[in-house]
Amino acid sequence: MSVIGYQRVSSVGQNEERQLNGIEIDELFTDKASGKDTNRPQLKEALRYVRKGDVFVVHSMDRLARNIVDLRTTVADLNGRGVAVKFVKENLEFTGEDSPMANLLLNMLGAVAEFERSLINERQREGIAIAKAQGKYKGRKSALSAEQVAQAKEMKASGSAVTAIAKALGVSRPTVYRALES
Repeated sequence: MSVIGYQRVSSVGQNEERQLNGIEIDELFTDKASGKDTNRPQLKEALRYVRKGDVFVVHSMDRLARNIVDLRTTVADLNGRGVAVKFVKENLEFTGEDSPMANLLLNMLGAVAEFERSLINERQREGIAIAKAQGKYKGRKSALSAEQVAQAKEMKASGSAVTAIAKALGVSRPTVYRALES
């Protein structure tokens, strides 16, 4: 039996060391990425690494998943493979033979993490709207300059394929399509 640790912070500047501090871990996986979904390289690697009889330890449910579907799916997958899942902060462990109370807590606390993620998104949208109204937020810089857009239109008019235009300008095909529509 091995203890596999997983920790996650949302950005490179954040420090993840407090998450599993003082817990004896045999193998540790760390992501510095958003928890909006489970498409995280170290999480994927950790899920491939664990074996039957292992304990998968995470600081808290919201470090593993920010929505109830991902949380339940991940815990059920691990339990189905004979891996126990332990959440340190919530002091809960799931083995697949869990009580109704444990399942209720998983669902409730998972829903809280999902709600928190929704609040983060809402605050972000509100902040962007305020910044736009004040003229401080202009969005992402265009991938193509006005001259490059004109060049793309000329190339298309002369019969060049969108793929060739994208390659010549060093951008993706969708970027070229958007430029041609403008």
